[in-house]
Amino acid sequence: MLKLNDISKTFNSGTINEKRALDHVSLHLAPGDFVTIVGSNGAGKSTLFNAIAGGFYVDEGSVVLAGEDITFKPEYRRSREMGRLFQDPMRGTAPHMTIEENLALAYLRTAKKQNAFFSRTSKAERRFFQDQLALLDMGLEDRMKQPVGLLSGGQRQALTLLMATMVPPKVLLLDEHTAALDPGTAEKVLNITKDVVARNKITTLMVTHNMNQALELGNRTLMMDGGRIVLDVSGEERAGMTVGGLLERFRAGAGKDLDNDRILLSE
Repeated sequence: MLKLNDISKTFNSGTINEKRALDHVSLHLAPGDFVTIVGSNGAGKSTLFNAIAGGFYVDEGSVVLAGEDITFKPEYRRSREMGRLFQDPMRGTAPHMTIEENLALAYLRTAKKQNAFFSRTSKAERRFFQDQLALLDMGLEDRMKQPVGLLSGGQRQALTLLMATMVPPKVLLLDEHTAALDPGTAEKVLNITKDVVARNKITTLMVTHNMNQALELGNRTLMMDGGRIVLDVSGEERAGMTVGGLLERFRAGAGKDLDNDRILLSE
């Protein structure tokens, strides 16, 4: 479903601030893979997501989605085939628009028709929006005309997740999407995430700082350091791995101990 072939990215090249953010990264995902990614700040996790989503063009290598080379495809066109959630719940929605209008924008961004406008959604489409909202079990299906800005952070993040997956994307990118929520709300959004991904069989990449989540969720775990993937574990090896074992493998791959307190305290 997704192939990153030896991609690299350097920012501020030739200056004192030169930074090699991605260093010859190769990654192949099969349809339906759910991959968790762990790494310290600056390891290259969000940069990897930006390379996939088209936030910039890579300096070297290629990005292939479902057999199509999208290396130089602009971000707005990639967004029709990808969903993405950020750590900040406020980034994924338009606060002054209603829940229905936000859903309509997300739904119609994948439309092929040139005359598709969110103000012209049909009664059947609005009913579809309500049915999708009901799956969140947050009562939002009865508040379709309410501005999104009145929702809590957890409700907005759940709504953003629905907007990103209502028309199932080829790839879903989750960039610590529960990190800014309180523990109870984070668990609810995470459970919704698991249900949505499993129900639609969406190929997913999820960045997390929680080591237990990294091993429990999905079917594959990556660890990154210095713009490289230093560990890629799946199958029986991953099933029998402990957090301590994961840290040992990181040390072997990166040549140093993981020194991020936030990650280590999540044990």
